Amino acid sequence: MDHTDHRKYHGIHPADGKLGVMIAGMGAVATTFVAGVEAIRRGLAQPVGSLTQLGTIRLGKRTDARSPKIRDFLPLADLNDLVFTGWDIFTDDMYAAASKAGVLDRELIDRIQPFLESIKPLPAVFNRNYVRKLDGPNVKAGKNRMHLAEQLRADIREFKRSSGASRCLRSAADRGGPRRPDAAQRLCT
Repeated sequence: MDHTDHRKYHGIHPADGKLGVMIAGMGAVATTFVAGVEAIRRGLAQPVGSLTQLGTIRLGKRTDARSPKIRDFLPLADLNDLVFTGWDIFTDDMYAAASKAGVLDRELIDRIQPFLESIKPLPAVFNRNYVRKLDGPNVKAGKNRMHLAEQLRADIREFKRSSGASRCLRSAADRGGPRRPDAAQRLCT
């Protein structure tokens, strides 16, 4: 059985259309990820360390010598189909945030500056009771958690509409967010 039949058998659907990536926390980790994707798309960098782009998966026994790249085996979104946004308590766009973080080479982020500047953070849900040593001006206001969750859902719907994303995923560069996967899934519908 080849891997195409295997995908059909397990009900994995093709990755059609744009994939919206919504990131909670747009600091050093998030800007490195987004800048890296854009640098790869422009041919300015290689996807070194990317499991989805360079990693392989062994099929059968080692002696079978069947190890396709993961990106060829699974119907993953192409890097050119990724669109980005996110939430942060600070108002810095991704270029300013990447510059302040100092993780990436300045020459690289300057080459993709217009792209990074186009990604501005949405106001975040933030509660100082959970993170006492951090505060910022870009925070949603709401009378209760349900009201804040509805605002996040509205952000997701608007991002899908404005970016043309057919589906989205939420990524937490902040290590926060729902502890239960089903709670995050309900949020993204």
